[in-house]
This record gives sequence, C-alpha cells and structure tokens, in this order.
Amino acid sequence: MTPARPGRAGNPWILFVIFFVVIGCTLAARHCYPDPRIVQQSQHQYWRRVPVKSTRGIIQDVKGNALVISETLPSFAIDPSMIKSKDLEEIAQVVSPDTMVKITSAMGTKTRFLWINHKLQEREAAKFLALMQKVRAVLKVDEPYRKYTNQNLMSHVLGFCDNENRGQAGIEQAWDNTLYNPPGQKIVVRRQNSQAASLMEREPERRAVTPIVTLTLDSRIQYVVEKHLFRTAEHERAKWAVAICMNPMTGEILAMASYPTYDPSNRKSLTMEALSNGAVSRTYEPGSTFKPVYMAVALERGWVKKDEMFFCPAKLKVADGFIRESDARVALGNVNTAQLLIKSSNVGMAQIGIRADKLKTYESLQALGFGKETDVELPGVSRGILPYPENWRGITPANIAIGQGLAVTPIQLVTAMAAVVNGGKLMSPYIVKEAVNSLGELVYRGEPKVMREVMTPDTAQWIRQAMRRVILEGTGKRAATTITNVAGKTGTAQVAGKGGYLPGKYVASFIGFWPYEDPKYLMLIAIGEPSNGRYYGGELAAPVFKSIVEEMAELEYYS
Repeated sequence: MTPARPGRAGNPWILFVIFFVVIGCTLAARHCYPDPRIVQQSQHQYWRRVPVKSTRGIIQDVKGNALVISETLPSFAIDPSMIKSKDLEEIAQVVSPDTMVKITSAMGTKTRFLWINHKLQEREAAKFLALMQKVRAVLKVDEPYRKYTNQNLMSHVLGFCDNENRGQAGIEQAWDNTLYNPPGQKIVVRRQNSQAASLMEREPERRAVTPIVTLTLDSRIQYVVEKHLFRTAEHERAKWAVAICMNPMTGEILAMASYPTYDPSNRKSLTMEALSNGAVSRTYEPGSTFKPVYMAVALERGWVKKDEMFFCPAKLKVADGFIRESDARVALGNVNTAQLLIKSSNVGMAQIGIRADKLKTYESLQALGFGKETDVELPGVSRGILPYPENWRGITPANIAIGQGLAVTPIQLVTAMAAVVNGGKLMSPYIVKEAVNSLGELVYRGEPKVMREVMTPDTAQWIRQAMRRVILEGTGKRAATTITNVAGKTGTAQVAGKGGYLPGKYVASFIGFWPYEDPKYLMLIAIGEPSNGRYYGGELAAPVFKSIVEEMAELEYYS
C-alpha cells in the first residue's frame, strides 16, 4: 500500500511566506501613503550633519597675558531644498546679493547645505535669528572665532587665521600644528520652534587641555615700542618702519614691531603691504649701523689696528667711483680708528674695506648670519643679500665697509650686534618661550643657544666703548638720556633701485643697547623712506630710541 503524500496545506513554509508578504505590503503602504500626522511633523523637524570647526589654542605673552583666544560666534546656513517661493523675499532682505545668487542657483539641485554667513557679532546675528523664525530652512551653527585681545598690537608676530581656522601668518601659521585641532562633525536637529539642537559631536581627537604657545614678548614693552615707532612713521609719512628689542645675552626677543600694521580681526585691513613682517622679511642697505659689525670683523682679521690713524678727505676716489662723507663739503682730516665710528666716517671705513681680503670678509659676515635665513620661529624670514666675493669688483669692497652693496634684514643686524654687546657670542634669536599641545605635552621650549663665537671679548669690549662715545661725542647725541647710560650707532642709508640709488629716498636708523655697564636691552629702530624732510638717523631714529628707553624705564620702576 502506497503512503499518502502530505498536501500543500500542510507545508509549514507557507506561513513564513504569508508573514513576509504582509510585512512588505505594510511597509510599502507606509512609505507610499504616509500618515498625514507624520508628514506634518516632518515639516517641523529635520536633521543635518554639518561641519564643525574646532577651537584653536591660546597665544600669550611672557607674563601670561592672553593675546589670542577662541570664542564662539553664530554662523548661519540654509537648506536650498526646503526653501519655498514665499521665503525668497524674506531671505533677500538679510543676505547679500551674491549670496542670494548662490541660494537661488542651489534650489532644485541636490544641495542640502549652504553657508550664508559666518561668525556674526550680536547686531548682525539678530537679523538672521529673526529670519530663522520666518524661514525654517535657515540653520544656526556656533563656530569658533579668534579674538585678538589687543586689536592690532603685535599683529605681525601673531598673524591671523582663515575661515577654516588655519593659521595664515605669524605665530598662527608657524605653530598651526600645535594650535590647530582638525574639524569634526555635528548632527543638528531643527525643531518646530526654529531652534537648532546638537544631538552629538564627532571629533577626530578629543582635547585633553587647551594648547598654549607662550611668547618671549612682553605686551607692555611691545605697546611702548609700537606707540613711539608708529607715531613717528605716520608723522614723517614713512613708507615703512621696524623696531626690534632683544635681550642680547640670551637672544630673547622682547618686542617686534612693523609698520604699516593691520588688525587681524578686520579682513579689510589685510593689504599685502601691511601683512609683511618687516622685522624678518624686509631687506635694506643698513648704512652706518653696519659699521660696528664690519669694524669688529676688521679687528679680528687684523686689517686695522685700534690705535691706527686715517686721513679722511671729504671724498675718496675708489676704483670706478667715489666714497663721500655724509656731508661731502666737510673733510674730517686725521682721525683714529675709534673716531671712524664716533664720527661715522665713510671715507675712513672705505680705506679699511679696500685693504680687506674679500673671501675672508665674506666668510666672516656669513658667520655673523648675513646672507642666510635667521633661525627664528616665524614664517617669511628673508635671507638678505650678501654678494659672492667674486662679484666684489671696483668700489664694492669699500661700499660694503660702509653698509652699502649688501642688504640685511632687521633681525640679522640685531642678532649680529648682540654678539658685540654680549662679548662675542652669536646667539640664536627666539620669540617662543614654550609650546604645549592639546595632550598637555611640552613640545618646545625656547632657551638661549650659542651658535658660535664670532669675536673675542676684547674686540667686543672695544667696539662697545666706541659706541658709547658715539652717544657722548658723535652722531648719536639725541639718543642720550639721563635715566641710563646708552651706547649705539646711527645710520642713514640710500635706497637702492633699478640702475642705482633712488634720489631723495633714505632709511634712517639707530641701533643701541643699555645699560652700558651691564646691557639688558638691545634695540634697532629703522624708518624707511620718510617724506617729511628729515631722514638722518641721528635726527629721526635716535629720538625714537630715547623715548622708548625712557618709557621702558618707567615700566621697570612700577613693576
């Protein structure tokens, strides 16, 4: 007898098939024909994943005063796909015409997120907050904002950031990897009341601490330097001006100013001319402020003796040209080696340049840091111009001895002069005291660093004595002050152009140190191309130096 086969109704898989068919039909119905209540709710609430710029670290001065901090300001975006025709008129009343074009162009596309304004102050933000109440496609996102606590003070040193929170100049750029944290993402829900709420944040790396970069600069000294330098530059209608104040014993930079300046918070002030940090990028012929450095080289090499006599006419024929004194009508006559600096004799220094060995002079000047980038923790550092010795033809060796025929940066000249002041040690200048990253790790510490011995203490002492006499007897009398004993050297240099020197264009400068007996400060003042009648270093730059020294003394008294 053949066994009976089970019927279709007895197959258990039929139940599973029926179950999944019912579920599938239900899901299709819900998606294709949603409940009206769900549709209404979705019109009042949606979510978006938006980029979030991270908070940068703090930059502070040597006293711990915050110079740059991060705050949050409201930014606004819009979802073009949710804009209705009636919204366009409301939006146009708030956004700029260019932004309106972008919005209308994005409508009807797959674009779901479009920035319409960034980092607004309270008054401007109020307009967009009011717009959010009328147009639900508008979304508010808080973004970090770099606040420069003293406006344009120290602007060239601090630098600024772009809209993506990346450093674009100064310390902000040089230490971007320490101060910057990669952006994360935020999921934002827009509710019926037009308020935005963050559901979650996703950051590539959580900060343990706020990064801090501490500078060697003192805000009080910086303020004094900028005040007097900028005031003079504006009064004399100068094209540019620079000041650097350094501790010559350590290489610490205490103040660094460059004119014209700008406000890092105001993008309209960021012109190409103002952005350049002249203290490290400006190249110019130093003129007579270079003479003490060259004299040190000549003494070390044995090309001149400390008690030698020179006959100095008003002008001297050298190869294919003439070397003239600053006043071509006055001959100094017989003067000794020290008086070449005290009276700033071009003719006497030229005689030393003629007898000097070209290759050895070049090597000595290179050892002092000329012709190569100075090792300071800032971007945009220039090499200057130190011609190769094979190009020192005709009058060139004599020109270099008086600070012409080569171009230096202010930081190069200050660094080389520091070796004279501290007894012969070429110090590496530094502007960052220490840097701590987001993990709390000390990633850098600035410390005094001797690069090399460039002259003997005896030579340095002799030059310092001559520079003191420049103040007492020579061209630097206007830098003298009763508060402390200063020493220094004036400089008046012509401005080189295509085919020769530009008529009526000069750089007035003064470099000096104090107290003379135990130097703690070294400062260079350079005022480029003044156009108000005065241009000699002794009459224009020396008084600025004096004013700064006297006000800095008041700071020390009250600190």
